[in-house]
Amino acid sequence: MEFTEVKGLLNDLKIVASYGKEDIAMVYLAESKNGALIEFVESIQPPIPREKKWVLIVSTMDGCPVGCMMCDAGGYYKRKLTEEEILAQILFLTNKRYGMSVPVEKFKIQFARVGEPALNDNVLGVLEKLPHMLDAPGLMPSISTVAPVGREGWFERLLEIKNKYYIGRFQMQFSIHSTSKEQRDRIIPVKKWGFEEITKYGERFVQKGDRKVTLNFALAQENEVDASVIMEYFDPEKFLIKITPVNPTYRAVENGLNSDVDERGLVFKHRKFVAELEKNGYEVIISVGELEENKIGSNCGQYVQRHLAAQRKLENSYVFVRQD
Repeated sequence: MEFTEVKGLLNDLKIVASYGKEDIAMVYLAESKNGALIEFVESIQPPIPREKKWVLIVSTMDGCPVGCMMCDAGGYYKRKLTEEEILAQILFLTNKRYGMSVPVEKFKIQFARVGEPALNDNVLGVLEKLPHMLDAPGLMPSISTVAPVGREGWFERLLEIKNKYYIGRFQMQFSIHSTSKEQRDRIIPVKKWGFEEITKYGERFVQKGDRKVTLNFALAQENEVDASVIMEYFDPEKFLIKITPVNPTYRAVENGLNSDVDERGLVFKHRKFVAELEKNGYEVIISVGELEENKIGSNCGQYVQRHLAAQRKLENSYVFVRQD
């Protein structure tokens, strides 16, 4: 991409606010020329230096139509972001740190901030462009999705792009959260693939040299999880389990969700679930971020919600002037 094109994309993105710590995570809130409110994040994992691992988390929508029970990004929805709006988030951060050459060993770009990426065709365009735009040998895209029904064409094209550009360097993640179909439908209130569809796609997705497909559980004490269900559907040679805490988002608090994972990475109520999976050959990753990230608000959609709440408070305040 030419310098003038990059400069144009960056000029189209106006940073409204930023918050955080450079040595942990920074959250940015920006407005595009089309009026979209866009939230994105950069983070590192102390004590690992940025040159070893750098993670960007970008938005794919202005709001999100899904409305998962623990996610603040579902508080409103306006539209899908354009290719240019998604690329501008990435280029703002690479330009800030490195320019167009990113000498980071593990440079992960997660399409997992605000929005469901599988509902936006422009995400695929961005994935096709990134290898040509950036000199980044460590580039590893990451898609986190609830796998909406009706987007089979999107997933087929994603598979083609992965096989062309990202063999061994792509992280595919499906949101599971519960092994109960009924509860999973409440947690993720949209029509989505069941376990049969996910396993069929995952079996095709993982080729020789590829990373395993991740099944993600944001694990609350209230969630129903049964290791036998996972064993029935998912091959441990092609799928791994990632367990994360339920972050203290506004929505999680409203819905009475209490994390079953503490800051040390210990699982309490569902530790038998973890033990059974490990006993049966599954790789189980318990992923706990820095506690400081909760204060920063680098969890999904938190900063946008904070900004909107402040705007509403300002709009609802009045100054009365005495007229004599």
